[in-house]
Amino acid sequence: MHEEKISESLVQVIYGGTIAFLVLAGFIIFFSILYLKRRNRHIVEKNQMQANYTQELLRSQLEIQEQTLKNISQEIHDNIGQALSLAKLTLSTVITNDEIILDKIKNSKQLVSKAISDLRSLSHSLDTDYVKDMGLQRAIEYELEMIRKSGEMETNLKIEGSPVRLDKQKELILFRIIQESLNNIIKHANASKINVELEYGSSEVRLQMTDNGGGVDLGPLDEGESRFGLGIRNMHNRAKLIGADFKMQSALGEGTIVRIVLPLENT
Repeated sequence: MHEEKISESLVQVIYGGTIAFLVLAGFIIFFSILYLKRRNRHIVEKNQMQANYTQELLRSQLEIQEQTLKNISQEIHDNIGQALSLAKLTLSTVITNDEIILDKIKNSKQLVSKAISDLRSLSHSLDTDYVKDMGLQRAIEYELEMIRKSGEMETNLKIEGSPVRLDKQKELILFRIIQESLNNIIKHANASKINVELEYGSSEVRLQMTDNGGGVDLGPLDEGESRFGLGIRNMHNRAKLIGADFKMQSALGEGTIVRIVLPLENT
């Protein structure tokens, strides 16, 4: 009888201990899961804050750049353009019967007129408000026209689909990406032809720019050592800022292709 009570007490102790252990294990598991959830949420929030900080930093940089470009545009229009116009007017007032001098004056006036026209075009392409008012398609046409007028390269623009106006800020950022890519071609590619395709689809806007220049080795970009790296990363960051996908394909001797895809839901 006594032994039965001992056995029964032992069973109760074991049973109670098992329950206590299970409850304790449950608490440990619960708090571990809660800790992991909070930790993961903290990591997500930290990453989101970092992404937001990066986005805001990039926006601030772009705003500063655009304000700088606008100031330069105003300076070209108000001061340099005015000075050249005055120089042209002064040349027109020169009176001489010397045919050689008259011919030189005529040539000088033509050069000054071309400089005024080129500076006016440059001023417009730098002016943020002017680009926004023109719209993406017209701004691209304007930029390609400037390049074509230089006589150094052949340019072509192909439009597919029904053109639509996008958000002005997004159009401006897209244009700046294109503008930087065109500048890279002019400075480094040694190309004779630039083709730009702008396609308006039902769900996205696709833009492709191709040149027949010497191309570039994109391999060193992964190591951050390429002299082209900063410009390409700037273009990529600008595209990311508006939710667009930016890709660049190039190889030495094979030219370069730049592709940008902007979902219309992001416009």
